[in-house]
Amino acid sequence: MSLGLPVNRLINVQVNLSPLAAQFANFNTLLVMGDSDVISVAERIRLYSSLSAIATDYGTSAPEYAAASLYFSQSPQPTSIYLGRWAQSATKATILGGVLTTAQQALSNWTSIAAGSFKMTIDGSLRTITGLNFSAATSLPGIAGIIQTGLSTWATCTWTGSAFRIQSTTTGASSTLTYAIPAGSGTDISTQLKLDSVNTAYIAQGMVAESALAAVTAMDALATSWYGLMFASVNLVDSDRTAIAAYIEASSNPHLFGVDSTSTTLLNPSSTTDIAYVLSAAGYKRTFCQYSAISYVAASVFGRFLTTDFTQNNSVITLMYKQEPGVTPETLTSSQAAALDAKRCNYFSNYNNGTAILQNGVMSGSAFIDEMQGIDWLQNNIQTNVWNLLYTTSTKVPQTDAGTHQIVTVIEASCEAARNNGLVAAGTWTAGGFGTLNTGDFLPKGYYVYAPPVASQASADRQARKSVPLQVAVKLAGAVHNVNITVNVNR
Repeated sequence: MSLGLPVNRLINVQVNLSPLAAQFANFNTLLVMGDSDVISVAERIRLYSSLSAIATDYGTSAPEYAAASLYFSQSPQPTSIYLGRWAQSATKATILGGVLTTAQQALSNWTSIAAGSFKMTIDGSLRTITGLNFSAATSLPGIAGIIQTGLSTWATCTWTGSAFRIQSTTTGASSTLTYAIPAGSGTDISTQLKLDSVNTAYIAQGMVAESALAAVTAMDALATSWYGLMFASVNLVDSDRTAIAAYIEASSNPHLFGVDSTSTTLLNPSSTTDIAYVLSAAGYKRTFCQYSAISYVAASVFGRFLTTDFTQNNSVITLMYKQEPGVTPETLTSSQAAALDAKRCNYFSNYNNGTAILQNGVMSGSAFIDEMQGIDWLQNNIQTNVWNLLYTTSTKVPQTDAGTHQIVTVIEASCEAARNNGLVAAGTWTAGGFGTLNTGDFLPKGYYVYAPPVASQASADRQARKSVPLQVAVKLAGAVHNVNITVNVNR
C-alpha cells in the first residue's frame, strides 16, 4: 500500500560522482632486457616481485638473474622489477596452454587415456598426432614427454609447472603454429591440454632476429609503465648501447638508460672509442655509465635510486657515497680514477680509509642521476595536477585571472611537494628573469610561478581557449660531494 507522496516532489537531491583523478607516473620501475628464451615475444614483458620467482623461471645462471640479484640486494630493497625479451636471434613459434587447475592436473585425468590425439598445423603443414598412451605415466612432465614423442621432429612439448607448451623446432618467420583441434579419431586431448582456441594463453609466431634498439622501441610502445632501462646480455655491443642511448634521449616517454662495461679501455685517458667516452662526448643526459669488473652493475645503481619515495620528507638522495651490495669495489690508481671522471663514468671504488663508495653519480651528459629522476618526477607531478584540476571539475576553470590562479595554485602545490622531499630548496636565482623575478634574486621557497594577466593574451589564443603561458622557476637543492677544509694552527 502507498506510504504517501514521494519526498522528491518538494526536495530533489541529485548526487554527482566526480571522476577518479589521473594517477601519477611511477618513477621507481626498472626494465631489464635479456635474450634468454623464457618470455615469448608475444608476452614480451613480465613483472617479478622476488628473486626466487626469477630463479624459478630463468634458473640462477642467466644474465637476467645476475642483474636482478644485484638489484634486489640494494638497501632499501626494491619491491619489483620488469624482465623483457630481446629477440636477439630468430625465435621459435610457441603456443602456451592455459593454466591447469589443481583438479585438472590430477594424473588420473590422463592415465585413463590410452589413445589420445589432436591435430595442429606446424610450420604450414597439418600434423595429426595419435596413439598417445598415458596409462603408464607417473607425472605431468612424463605426459609432456609422451606428447613429445608423438610430435616427432616437428615440435617440442614441455610442462612448465602450470601449463603445457609446444614449440616448433624451426625459427624465423616461417616458424608457425596453430591452435590444437580434434584429430577425428582416438580421444581428443586438445581441450584437456588447454591448447585449443578457447583456453590457450597465447600463440607467438616465430620472428626474425631484431636489433636491441628495435626491442626497446617495442617495449616503449607497450602500455606497461617502466622508467629505468638496462640490458643483461653478453650479446649487447657498444653500437647497440649508443643507438639505444640516442633513442632514450629523444623519446617522448621519460626514461633513464643504464650502461655498464667491464672493458679496461675505459681506464685509458687517451681512449676516444670506449663506450664511456662516446656517451659523454654525445652529452646524453638520460644515460649513465659505470665501469666495473663485474657485469650488470647498472642494476645496483638503479636498485638504489629507484626506491626514492617522492611523497616523503627529505627523501631524495644523491648516489655519490652510496654502496653497491654484491659488487666488488675496484682498487684504482688516481690516474685511472681521473680518466673515468673525465669521461663522466661512475665506479665503485676502494678508498685508503677502509671504505668503498659509488663515485660520481652522474649521467654521461652534464647532469646528475638524482637530478634527472627528480626533474622527471616534478614535470609529471605538475602535469598530472593541472590535468586533474581540469578533468575533475564539474563545471570549468574559467579563462580569467581567477581561473589562472587555480592553475598557479596546483603548480605551486607540486613545487611545494618538491621542497618537502628535498629536490628544491631556497637559493639565489642565477638564470634569466621573468615576471617579477630578476637574475640575482633570492627565492626563499626555492620556486616561483608567474602567470601574466589574461588581458594580455592574444585574441586568437583566447578564442582557442588556451591558458596564458605559465612560467616556473625552480632552484634545485643539489648535494655536497666534495669538501675543502683549511685548518690553521697557531702555537
